[in-house]
Amino acid sequence: MEINIPEILEEVTAAFMAYEKALLANDVDVIDELFWNDEKTLRYGPNGTIVSHAALSAFRRGRDIGSWERTLKDTYIVTFGRDFAVANTESTRPGSDGISRQSQTWARMPEGWRIVSAHVSDQPK
Repeated sequence: MEINIPEILEEVTAAFMAYEKALLANDVDVIDELFWNDEKTLRYGPNGTIVSHAALSAFRRGRDIGSWERTLKDTYIVTFGRDFAVANTESTRPGSDGISRQSQTWARMPEGWRIVSAHVSDQPK
């Protein structure tokens, strides 16, 4: 199995950055599109465990957070072959002393790269 095939790494990085852009703009339609539309989609986070695309979409649509900002640091994306990848990053927000961590598992689906599992956690400084 080839690790970090350049064109695959480029594809996943573009998908990851599309998610980041949508997240900061609170563009729930794009966020929905980038998560695997399946009952097995999973997100662990400070707000609890969310299982299924429908539940994740309802969670996102039930929050009115508007747009916000953060700075990514130490972002690592690793691809495994042509159809599987993981992305991990840390981020900070203006006015906050904490560090957030985010991990995503990406899989190539017929409709494109999709997040099949995600984990978000906060670590106070």
